Amino acid sequence: MRKHILISLLICLLITSAACSGEKKAITEEEGVSTVLPDSKSEVTIATLKRQAFNHELVSNGKVAARNMADLRFQSAEVIASVWVKNGDRVVKGQKLAELDLFKLTNNLNQTKEALKSAQLELQDVLIGQGYRLEDQDKVPANIMELAKTRSGYDRNLAQYELAAREVQNATLTAPFDGIVANLFAKPHNVANTSEVFCSIIDNQGMEVDFTVLESELALIRNNDKVSVTPYSGMAESCSGQVVEINPVVDDKGMVKVKARINGNSKLFSGMNVRVSVFRSLDGQLVIPKSAVVLRSGKQVVFTYKDGKAHWNYVHTGLENATECTILEDSKDKLSEGDVIIISGNVNLAHESPVSVIEQ
Repeated sequence: MRKHILISLLICLLITSAACSGEKKAITEEEGVSTVLPDSKSEVTIATLKRQAFNHELVSNGKVAARNMADLRFQSAEVIASVWVKNGDRVVKGQKLAELDLFKLTNNLNQTKEALKSAQLELQDVLIGQGYRLEDQDKVPANIMELAKTRSGYDRNLAQYELAAREVQNATLTAPFDGIVANLFAKPHNVANTSEVFCSIIDNQGMEVDFTVLESELALIRNNDKVSVTPYSGMAESCSGQVVEINPVVDDKGMVKVKARINGNSKLFSGMNVRVSVFRSLDGQLVIPKSAVVLRSGKQVVFTYKDGKAHWNYVHTGLENATECTILEDSKDKLSEGDVIIISGNVNLAHESPVSVIEQ
């Protein structure tokens, strides 16, 4: 009898627990539904889709190089007497930069000059011996004159004199054009090393940028396209320019070399690493903000607004820049010029979700 009573009590307890759990589950499900499906409408901003010019942006890494750069060397291994500039100094064309000790060079020049005079006298004696007067040197036949110069050693002494004069002239380094002094490390009172560069002159008024683009991007870049150059170091402001050269060769990595010229006076240094953005305007494109495109199951979707509801459309985007992109004409759900698209507040929208439009 007692066993039957205990079994009955256990059955009652199980029924009561199941009923309570069902009530709690129903309450929890109701709360979940109310959380996922709020009664308030989503607030969105809209824009009218229209065809317009799209500024395509192609981004690459580049390196700055001076359009004009000269490496200057001394041609005589003599002691450096004076250095009048330092790295970073701005110089003008023809300005003196440094000079060698001229004692040995001028002494050699004077010796070759005297030897040349002796050769001239010997030349005159040879011509007189051939029956020509000094006044008639212009009338001497070419073969006679060549013979006379050979016997007198005139040509040899003339070459030695011109070489000595050139060495004296090159003993003073001057700036070949306006620019900035760089890579100057030699000191006075040391012998000049003719195999090494004494200093470089860089024309930073005409800077260029060398960068590469992918073979697939070659169709998107042309000469005279506008570029923006921004140093990664942040020490100089962005500057503009244009593409001036496209090398018609694709390397083994599928890259094409491009050169752009920077406009005006920039504060860029030669060899500086920069970010290069190439801009090209394409007319007649369906352009939308990037914020208008959301992903649904890995596919691109753009919501259009109609009668207070959001309608999603599967699209394919094409070219893009920092803020905008184009819509390809072969999209599954074709968008047309004049459609009203949702450009913000679209992250949690579903098809035919009720929305309210707010002003931007």
